Amino acid sequence: MKNIQTILSHIKFSPEFKKINTQQSLTLLINSLPQHLKNGVKFAYTKNMILFFVLKHPVFKNEFKNNISLIKALLKDLKIANIEKIDFFVTHTIEKRKQKQKIIYQTYDERSYGIFQNNIKDEKLHNKFEKIRKLIKEQQK
Repeated sequence: MKNIQTILSHIKFSPEFKKINTQQSLTLLINSLPQHLKNGVKFAYTKNMILFFVLKHPVFKNEFKNNISLIKALLKDLKIANIEKIDFFVTHTIEKRKQKQKIIYQTYDERSYGIFQNNIKDEKLHNKFEKIRKLIKEQQK
């Protein structure tokens, strides 16, 4: 019986999942870039043995041109083959900013009537339970 590791490695290296493996290696490449370059990358992809970096702003295009030797060295270190050329371009689509989710507080009808015995001997806790009883009775009105 095969263990899960051999099954996953067999699936991973099958030809059907070549695009997934390529995308994982490109993500690894982007994550291994220095921070000032990583911030400018929107995503990367390969086509016809050309590695394309889609950048967020035109300033980053110049930065990438200055650091092309670093990118080639990272490609060799990560053993990403079949790339003959590296190209950069800036996308003109505006990124949608994530909107903060509004917290909606649901209110529920009080189902208790505040009828319970308060046998607590500690004065602070006794007073807390009495405040809770008072709040419950106010909700019922």
